[in-house]
Amino acid sequence: MIYLDNAASTQIHKDVLDAMLPYLKEQYGNPSSIHHYGRLAHKAIEKARRQIALLINADPSEILFTSGGTESNVTTLYGISGKNPHSSIITSSIEHDAIMEPCKKLEKDGFHVIYLPVDNYGLVDTTILKNTISNTTCLVSIMFGNNEVGTIEPISEIAHLCNQHNVPFHTDAVQTVGKIFIDVKNLGVDLLSISSHKINGPKGVGALYIRKGIVIDPLILGGGQEHGLRSGTENVANIVGFGKACEIAKVHLSENISHMKKLRDNLITNVLREIPGVTLNGHPENRLPNNAHFTFLGVAGEDLIIKLDEYGIAASTGSACSMHTQKASHVLQAMGFSHEQITGSLRLTVGLFNNSQEIDETVNILKKIIEELRLVSPFKEKYQFLSKT
Repeated sequence: MIYLDNAASTQIHKDVLDAMLPYLKEQYGNPSSIHHYGRLAHKAIEKARRQIALLINADPSEILFTSGGTESNVTTLYGISGKNPHSSIITSSIEHDAIMEPCKKLEKDGFHVIYLPVDNYGLVDTTILKNTISNTTCLVSIMFGNNEVGTIEPISEIAHLCNQHNVPFHTDAVQTVGKIFIDVKNLGVDLLSISSHKINGPKGVGALYIRKGIVIDPLILGGGQEHGLRSGTENVANIVGFGKACEIAKVHLSENISHMKKLRDNLITNVLREIPGVTLNGHPENRLPNNAHFTFLGVAGEDLIIKLDEYGIAASTGSACSMHTQKASHVLQAMGFSHEQITGSLRLTVGLFNNSQEIDETVNILKKIIEELRLVSPFKEKYQFLSKT
């Protein structure tokens, strides 16, 4: 198998698994207990909190553990809006469903949500944002790097605008943490969402960075864990694994970025050179180092994924979290894509464990599959000039 769906989830790092095992076996204490076993568990959690904070240059006390990126996003939206009734929220039209769906719910509850448009690269226009922020705005939430097309937003500029208006700024950084250098202090963000399984850690755990001074309502009430912001017994083993994944990402960030960029660029260059009727989607330069998103004219993306899977290549058309709904990508729609362009889209995302040989093999197989699918496509006559036969 060649795994090129690293934006959906990543292979757990061996060192991460090794770090987790003791907390699945002999160190099984409840971190809220005051005896020896409990203290060991509590100590392990605080170590992980420091490891995560170091990756983004935050203070450990600013890290809130959650079950993943979705909970971090929802905690932000509900935690801020709960303290600011009759206010408005500004987000973008290309956010992950973990932002879009809660926003729809908030709209039903009476909140005014403004969805900023994007250009054909998927970039938010900061001038529009500047003209949209008002004294009723209680939160701005713009994702850092898009999970489908890989475009990186001007986060520092957006944060500066929000700070000028004294409006909290949240960014969903699930796709960017561990893939680019992030310094929350320099960026000026107030809240930032992270997910463990996107950076070679375990699934089911994430974090929300909350800058000191930002006050939110808790989403989950109970025993008062996580300083009263997220009750429930902590998933110690997963938190330990998450911390270790962040430590590894921190130590090897430069070389990992270089590795992923090299593979990504080779993939993009060879696909565009070897296959006719294909376009690269997203910003050509300001994009995630592991993301390549294409549109193949005259091909259905789902058919393409099935055929790739038959050849042992794992890929996707977009967000894994919304695949079961079979709906057209709202991201590509917001970018102005036609139905045909959306239908022919494919996302290939590389990771730490991919290599150049896999990229070369993928291009060769992809070239063959595209040719086969175009021969039986309902758009065959329209795009027959792309076929060699």
